Parts: sequence; structure tokens; C-alpha cells
Amino acid sequence: MSDEHPTIDDPALGTLSRATTELTDGSILTHDWYGATIIVDGAELELMLEGSDPEEITPLLPRVRETIADLASLRRIASDAVVTNFSNGEPEPHELGEAASDLTLETIEAAADGTIILHLIDTCGEHFPEGYWPAVHLGPDGDVDQVSVES
Repeated sequence: MSDEHPTIDDPALGTLSRATTELTDGSILTHDWYGATIIVDGAELELMLEGSDPEEITPLLPRVRETIADLASLRRIASDAVVTNFSNGEPEPHELGEAASDLTLETIEAAADGTIILHLIDTCGEHFPEGYWPAVHLGPDGDVDQVSVES
């Protein structure tokens, strides 16, 4: 990789590289985030860290490491937040349990402001339409600040 877009080697997260997309005409679009793929508990997760150079990414690394260390509890917090946010009233325990198994974490995104966004996928296709997924936004204090649907 050229010095134009240096990689970041992190002992816990691996090598993070500036994200790019090759367009159909062969040109390369460079994004304003760094990315990596890691394996956690046998599952592949995508990492996205907002920033265009290592100086912007480095301060986000500790929060991403903490998030990964807390994934066992954060996965359930995230699925519960999605169900609670989109329910008409208090969700039943079985609804929370079903969502915990149906909604799978796919991507961890770290925004420049310290927000961590957990992007989930609907593995059974019964909770969200094709092409849409829930995202749970965790503020700098670790609490759920927002639940959204993205496409």
C-alpha cells in the first residue's frame, strides 16, 4: 500500500485499511473511513472507523476494542433495543428472545464523535424488509442513544 493511504496495525483488531470501492469503469473511489474484518466467537464482523488518516482513527481504537470485549452483552442490548423501539407497548420476553437469535451483528462502526453504531442483519427475513437493517447507536457513555433503520 502506498504512503498516500497508510494502514493501521492494531494488535487486537488487525490491519485497518482505507476503504475503497472499484467502480465499473475501473476507477477507484476512496472512502472517508478505515475498515477491517475480524472474527469474534466464530463470526465474521466488519469494522468501519470514520476518518481519512491514522491520526483521526487512532483515538477511536480503544472504544472499538472495548466494544468487541463487551459484545456478549452488547448483542443482547442491541436486539432488545430494536424490539423495544419498534413495538407497540412492552415487548414480551419471547419476542426479545426471538430477536436475540434472529438479529445478528454484522458491522461495528465507530463515528468520529465517539458514537458506536452496531449494524444488525435480520437472518430470518421476518422483521425487516429486504435491503433494510436496524442500527443501534451507542453514545460515548455506552448507553443506547438511538435505534434506526438503514438501507
